[in-house]
Amino acid sequence: KSMTQTVRLVHAGIRAYARLNIAIALAMLTLFAIVLFSRPAAAMNIKTLKTPGGIEAWLVEEHSVPLLALRFAFEGGNSQDPPGKEGVANFITAMMDEGAGDIKSAEFQERMEDIAMRMGYDDTKDSLYGSVETLTKNRDKAAELLKLVVQKPRFDTDAVDRIRQQLIANLTYADKDPDKVAAREWYSLAFEGHSYGRRANGTAETLKSITRDDLAAFHKRTFAKDTLKVVVVGDITEAEVVKFIDGIFGDLPAKADLLPVDKTKPVNGGGQKIIEMNVPQSVAVFGLGAMPRKDQDFMPAFVINHILGGGGFSAKLMEEVREKRGLAYSVYSYIQPYQHASILSGSVATKNESMAESLDIIRAELKKMADNGPSQEDLDAAKSYLTGSYALRFDTNAKIATQLLGLMQEGFGPDYVEKRNKMIEDITMDDVKRVAKRLLVSDGLIVTVVGKPANMKSAAPALAKSPG
Repeated sequence: KSMTQTVRLVHAGIRAYARLNIAIALAMLTLFAIVLFSRPAAAMNIKTLKTPGGIEAWLVEEHSVPLLALRFAFEGGNSQDPPGKEGVANFITAMMDEGAGDIKSAEFQERMEDIAMRMGYDDTKDSLYGSVETLTKNRDKAAELLKLVVQKPRFDTDAVDRIRQQLIANLTYADKDPDKVAAREWYSLAFEGHSYGRRANGTAETLKSITRDDLAAFHKRTFAKDTLKVVVVGDITEAEVVKFIDGIFGDLPAKADLLPVDKTKPVNGGGQKIIEMNVPQSVAVFGLGAMPRKDQDFMPAFVINHILGGGGFSAKLMEEVREKRGLAYSVYSYIQPYQHASILSGSVATKNESMAESLDIIRAELKKMADNGPSQEDLDAAKSYLTGSYALRFDTNAKIATQLLGLMQEGFGPDYVEKRNKMIEDITMDDVKRVAKRLLVSDGLIVTVVGKPANMKSAAPALAKSPG
């Protein structure tokens, strides 16, 4: 037994060393691409394709560096977890490199290492995501492995049990992390009774209940061609990419079998929940409803959020909470449009005795922005930054693929990349003042606080209020 353990440790060390070398090689090629081939986003030639297998795809050819980046997504993230099986979508993403076809886990990972293939999976509320990066010379071998993963994952009992224990251990650590607890409880409070409010990573109890059959059933329902979106960027031609995509995904079922998910909004009238944790400082997550992604007011709201809390040290929340009063190291906000809801959310961490004051300041800044709008100087600076920094989202193959996949999922065409900056430049002071009043309903703020905040207590939302 001792010799067997020693051999396993040696093999693990060899695999870790190989992974490090692969990461270094891919990183060096990526850096090479950044230095030599960065270009304005609008200069990209984005080709839209529909493969013979019926799969929608976008392609950006870049033959200067022998790299390929693939990004793909299926509808049906953790909002598709069946009741009582919360965490199954996240479980699936952790299992996708644990063997496929007739290849078991250890051999599968060794084959990926042998061809310098980097693969990852993630789940969100609405989608399951996959990413692959590989060298051109290994493209066909990478495609064969990926084909097995998306079509024939093994879900071996030993691998399922091992990953289950890892996921349960992750939950144990997350339960001690005030940031994670505050975010989790915010969604639970804001979307009570909706699938968005359930625990995306599950609980120890639900994870223990998830079987191999549950994973296989979830895979069968969600991995289908009708909701699949694919982006390929790199050293591949249009003729090659059609064969490449259909070879990987072409034999999947034609249609997904998704559970219905209702359109929703965060709970009306605001609310506040305190979760006690014995930590030296409290963490708060705050938020309210926002505009859907295709709402005509979404882009002005995006600019408003940058001025309010998304612009780093130049943002108003950072200026008022940190710079002027020294109450917190960081405070920020962001807009997150989901498929069935949209939110403006943010977070602040401060001493227990300063949390109430910090949240009062945040509410006051929201009300001030809603009542008066930003200054012309703030608006001009935000527009300048947001248009000038847009090209940085497209400075590597992987970033290009990720950005374009997001646009596909949101229902935009390739021309959005060229139009986006002008949309921001055309936003007027009247636009942001009007949208700020619509968006920033400060008395509707939903807040969760983790820690021992002084002079604060939980308060139920005022459900009688109408939606903003």
